[in-house]
Amino acid sequence: MSSSSSRTEQTFQILTALVDGPLHGYGIIQEVGRLSDGRTQLRVGTLYGALDRLSGEGLLVLDREETVSGRLRRYYRLTDAGARVLAEEAERLSRQASVALERLRRRGTIQRAPRGGMA
Repeated sequence: MSSSSSRTEQTFQILTALVDGPLHGYGIIQEVGRLSDGRTQLRVGTLYGALDRLSGEGLLVLDREETVSGRLRRYYRLTDAGARVLAEEAERLSRQASVALERLRRRGTIQRAPRGGMA
């Protein structure tokens, strides 16, 4: 993502989870689980540490707070800078995946995908 700090898959998924709009912490945890087909299960401490760091970097902001059943919910929103960083990282990962897939095709490990689809 940005060259100033290394990004993890979890960070990538947190930013991706916020693309469609603001979410509170538990909503982010659920969306990351859904986006990763259950492979990534964020822990609360990990999530809030990442949210603090990403907020400090200007990649997301606190959108609003509300009280539900006596508990405070904080909703976070992706910033334009966060969307740009996410787009750059998605492009980088896409290029890396393309190189890996092409090498595997040349090796004969996978077949070429039909037009419009992946192998």
